[in-house]
Amino acid sequence: MSDDVRELLGRAAEDAGRPVISTEAVYAKAGRVRWRRRAAVTATAVCAVAAGAFVVPQLTSAPASPQTSVASLAQEPGESPRDVRLLKLLPHLTGTVEEVSFADIIKHASPPPPEPSRTGPIDGQYEIRQDGGVGYLTIDVMDAEAVRKKLGGGAAVEDLCKPENGVPARTDCVREELSGGRVLTIWSDDMDYGDGGTPQWGPELVARLTLADGSVLGVRDSTGFEADVVQGPMLKTPPLTRAELRELVLRPELLPAK
Repeated sequence: MSDDVRELLGRAAEDAGRPVISTEAVYAKAGRVRWRRRAAVTATAVCAVAAGAFVVPQLTSAPASPQTSVASLAQEPGESPRDVRLLKLLPHLTGTVEEVSFADIIKHASPPPPEPSRTGPIDGQYEIRQDGGVGYLTIDVMDAEAVRKKLGGGAAVEDLCKPENGVPARTDCVREELSGGRVLTIWSDDMDYGDGGTPQWGPELVARLTLADGSVLGVRDSTGFEADVVQGPMLKTPPLTRAELRELVLRPELLPAK
């Protein structure tokens, strides 16, 4: 997987093995890098960038119950598990939800990394099993201070749906200005950047909610990935429809208590 896509997978990917959930400016910058690489990528460059060669994946299914790290999925005393709380927010979901660690199921890290810092009460990486396949939801809240550090003091991109500096417009991108100074943007991403890396992520929906105080909530709604070892076949469509994803992102339960 290329560096710009890895950035899109977010802090969870960096800390525990999850894409990104970054800010609008970070996405725009990653998009510019991604576009240049897509135009110039060669087989040699693919081999240099990829963590390991990925030509024809051997889709070996892992056990039905992923061996997730207890340390990485630690709960506060007395709290319900995060996946239980998330499931309650998904009334239309027909499958099951289980919190996982990408460091475990993708990177197979041993020993597991320490518990990543979390800003939102349900921040995490979740496996969705339905319709005979396995997809993923990733949820991440970045507070205003973290956003400023990520941007390096630069100004955030106001409209993610507008092409910038030759970068193609995001597919099916819809931007909404909501009450309270919030801005919600949802778009489709086929995740096909021609880098040939492992894992190779399937199509997904991406949602980004920017709040008036400068904090950002990001959610990836992914069909899954191909790799040497997988938890199951990818879903044909993301676990949540666009309408369901919008409904989830606007739930106050995903944000820190005031």
